[in-house]
Amino acid sequence: MTSLIENIRVLIAEDEDSFVDALSLALKKEGFTVSFAKDGKAALKAVDDFDPDIILLDIMLPKINGLDVCKTIRMKSNVPIIIVSARSSETDAVVGLELGADDYVIKPYRLKELVARIRAVLRRRQLFSEESSDKVIEIGEVKLDPSKREVTLNGEVVKLTLKEFDILHALLKSAGKVVTREYLIDTVWGSDFVGDTKTLDVHIKRLREKLKDSSTASHKIITIRGIGYKYELS
Repeated sequence: MTSLIENIRVLIAEDEDSFVDALSLALKKEGFTVSFAKDGKAALKAVDDFDPDIILLDIMLPKINGLDVCKTIRMKSNVPIIIVSARSSETDAVVGLELGADDYVIKPYRLKELVARIRAVLRRRQLFSEESSDKVIEIGEVKLDPSKREVTLNGEVVKLTLKEFDILHALLKSAGKVVTREYLIDTVWGSDFVGDTKTLDVHIKRLREKLKDSSTASHKIITIRGIGYKYELS
């Protein structure tokens, strides 16, 4: 068993027993510790009681729907969240990602694919934890501290999701240079990422919104059409 998944706690927020049973069995075989919640209210309680390392979250939960659960969790925690839902519209996926989810998986899914996505998210967390001694990056009004996983704009803390932080970190380390979409996806999600590349676009959009400062900002994330993105100083 690799250190990556030892003692990793997975919370399954899902009200369909068939999915819970199959997924729980598969994850336990992989060495994960699993707990589950069958409605949104129970899921929020489990976040405090179970203290999961990653959450698999259905949208159509009783009592409190999954999107509201995701939004509430993001107000207090950066725990990785993968939305797992039968709702396959692009709108649902974009909304989920904009609320702070790290990935969006459509039912029915292949268990191996879902496990691969979980591993990718956890791998990124472990990697950035190992890089916690990296130096602080300060460009213009933006300051990024890897050891604290904290970003400030003009001295004010900017609340970022795990993926938003990792994307910004990658862009700041190469400030002034073009960073390809492929590099960002491989660096932030892992080489085995199997999701839609629009996931990256959604996170970039959210980053731009969170880093806006109409009065003094001298930075911007610009799109290099057909290639990727660049963090540029004006």
